[in-house]
Amino acid sequence: MGHVITFAQQKGGSGKTTLAANLAVAYARRGQSVALLDTDPQGSLGRWFLARRERGDPGMDFSTASAWGVGYECEKLRGSHDWVIVDTPPKVDADLRPALRESSLIVVPVAMSQVDLWATEAVLDLARRERRRALVVLNRARAGTRLAGEIADGIGALDADRARTVLGNRVAFAEALGQGYGAQERGRGAWSAEIEALADEVAAAAEPG
Repeated sequence: MGHVITFAQQKGGSGKTTLAANLAVAYARRGQSVALLDTDPQGSLGRWFLARRERGDPGMDFSTASAWGVGYECEKLRGSHDWVIVDTPPKVDADLRPALRESSLIVVPVAMSQVDLWATEAVLDLARRERRRALVVLNRARAGTRLAGEIADGIGALDADRARTVLGNRVAFAEALGQGYGAQERGRGAWSAEIEALADEVAAAAEPG
């Protein structure tokens, strides 16, 4: 059975879809089978997938589901794929719980703002209620700034695991996403090492126990 990795955050603009897409590409490049499940009505992950498909074989499968259908889709997809990457709406309510319940790991991106940090607490609380492990990832960080240090300290104070990997505020991520690529597919740079490191961390954290 494959792993279900759910990206969740109460606040929009944290980079959920960007990280989900890039993680999917990283695992596919390793020769592992990947399925995307978009539960966000905005459909950003689906549009990214369709952009890939227009060029030919997207290298992964895709499905959508509303809240009530997440359990069925996850069960079906994890039976035939190594990884099921789930993107969720930017909110925390009862509709999110089915996705969290199916998760091997919940990834919670936190962008460079105190508002993102505050919003994280509700997601983590819901993850604890569902008894699912969460991994908080500092995203779009500006290295060397005071704010980056403050947000990192704030994440450290949360009752949750924090990823060692920090994703920089890099144009390459946005440009690649808009074209249906992962940043790794558009050339090498610091972003390549960041995504590979995060993929390793997520893989380790998703294992039982």
